Amino acid sequence: MKSDVEELMPRILPVDPSDGEEEFHLNEPPRNPKEYLRQVQREASLCPDVVVAQIDPRKLKKNQTVNVSVSECRAAPQGFSPSLQWQQQQVSNFSQIRQSVSKHRQHWKAQFLDDNVVMPKADDEEGWKRFCLGVNIYLKVTQSDGDTQSPGLDYVKLGFPPFLSIVSKLSQSTVSSVLEYLVGWFEENDFVPQLGRWLYALLACLEKPLLPEAHSLIRQLARRCSAVRAHLENKDDERLSALNLMICIVARYFEQNDLADKE
Repeated sequence: MKSDVEELMPRILPVDPSDGEEEFHLNEPPRNPKEYLRQVQREASLCPDVVVAQIDPRKLKKNQTVNVSVSECRAAPQGFSPSLQWQQQQVSNFSQIRQSVSKHRQHWKAQFLDDNVVMPKADDEEGWKRFCLGVNIYLKVTQSDGDTQSPGLDYVKLGFPPFLSIVSKLSQSTVSSVLEYLVGWFEENDFVPQLGRWLYALLACLEKPLLPEAHSLIRQLARRCSAVRAHLENKDDERLSALNLMICIVARYFEQNDLADKE
């Protein structure tokens, strides 16, 4: 008599009953196809019909906390958001810059960097923060009078600008990694010009369609910009234009329309 399982799931490759008379061992490799099928059937017959997982309730957290990030940008204070015309113009400018970067990437990628430009490895998060922002900002060192009066620029202290000869050498995975490092730094710090320059350059190098990680990062960036903007007290604050620009690029160029500033 066939079992209920056999009735519901008929054998695709039935084995002759006569084949079952010979001895075989489960712990030995099969010597032929028929013996293999017999081993499979024997192993299946030894499995219980119902399996119950043994869970230790002490390991379950009683009070689990779920962090849910706000999906939209914070509304700008009255008069702090840009006009639609301004946003459209910025998107046009940004699109042209992206085309130029793409067109000349191979040329700039082949250029040699100066001896003082030592790019960090892709996974060196702290190294990239120092490289892009400069040691002064990274270590929160106040700029001295000697630094401001120096005839030459100390990029180690002030941060290396995102020259085309530098950003053109970054692979897409490195672009995403550096963007992640800087957005993470921005979550805990204020907006500074060095950060704005690098964010703009990295967004200009970010290829479409976006990978899920990059998609999440740029939305995080726009939300953080809106949060900083919400606390500005003066329309003449030099950070306002840059913050509006970041939100505009993410929302309008990368089509995250729910984050866009409305007139």
